[in-house]
Amino acid sequence: MTQPITDHAAFLGEAKQAVENLNQMKKDGSQLELEAKQIKRQLDAEQKAVDDAISITVKKRREEINASYDKQIAKGQERLKRAKAKREKAKNQGMKERIAEETAELHEENRQLRLKMKSLFQKDRVPSFCRQTWYYALYMPRSLKEMGILLLIILILFAALPGGVYWLIPAETRHSWMLILIYLADIVLFGGLYLTIGNHTKMAHPDAIKQGRLIRDTIHSNDKKIRVITNSIRRDRNEAIYDLEKFDDEIAKTSQELAELTSKKQEALNTFNTVTQNIISDEIISNSKDKIDQLQQDYERTEARADELEQQIKELSLDITDQYETYIGKEFMQPDKLAELARMIRAGEAANLSDAISIYKSKKS
Repeated sequence: MTQPITDHAAFLGEAKQAVENLNQMKKDGSQLELEAKQIKRQLDAEQKAVDDAISITVKKRREEINASYDKQIAKGQERLKRAKAKREKAKNQGMKERIAEETAELHEENRQLRLKMKSLFQKDRVPSFCRQTWYYALYMPRSLKEMGILLLIILILFAALPGGVYWLIPAETRHSWMLILIYLADIVLFGGLYLTIGNHTKMAHPDAIKQGRLIRDTIHSNDKKIRVITNSIRRDRNEAIYDLEKFDDEIAKTSQELAELTSKKQEALNTFNTVTQNIISDEIISNSKDKIDQLQQDYERTEARADELEQQIKELSLDITDQYETYIGKEFMQPDKLAELARMIRAGEAANLSDAISIYKSKKS
């Protein structure tokens, strides 16, 4: 049961002391909250520094492992490339030698045929140019190549050349009849030259020219056989005859070394990811453990003190409300106002609380 107030000045003094205690406790509580935030920031910063150090160190170590193995793998790949290149070179050389060997008789026969043709033409006093491909293309064409040469010569001499001469004539003096004259002159010139050469060669030495034709046909037939043999050898999948075993052994050995290196790299990375990485993390964490633990303890201790003080503030606030505020009123629960009310009562200016409050309000109005 609430006791009546007998000493109003003492009651106000107690209220003033309680309010001052509450204000001090709130101030202390704010300071504790500020300290807790500062410690938490330090703790978070230290933990972030540890996490960053772990991340950077782990990344660097992993990159070093990759770089070390990749360097060796690159060297192995280069050795493998060189070994394959040497094998290909040896194979090509073997194919060239095989082609040369299997076509030697045909090449020799062609050489003898050319000598025979040269001797024949010299004996019959046939001009040397009659042995050329273009001559037989003009006077005795037979193969597709010679017919193609003949067509090309006709197009150049009887189409391109007269047309080019005509277009070289200035436009203002150029007439269509000029083109006809140019064509006629072209036909007379080159046609006459063609007949003259033919009369002095083909007509003058028919037997030699015909034998030359037969010799060239034989050479052409031999060339076709050489191409068939060459293509057959190049398409032949049997490489045993080229003695490539030492190159195959080197390639196999290098490939095996590369496979082992790749496997070791993967094993090293797996070991790093499952074991070494954890060891590195533990070491870095251990280096900062004492500081982090101390900060964590300081933070928890400060938080606990703040929580405890908050509970005390809550209890004291309720006590002030129950014991003093209900008599004095919330607006007067300030140390300076409570001190003024107590002075008025001690000075005899007021008889009780209500009287003191009324006089205070009248002075302020």
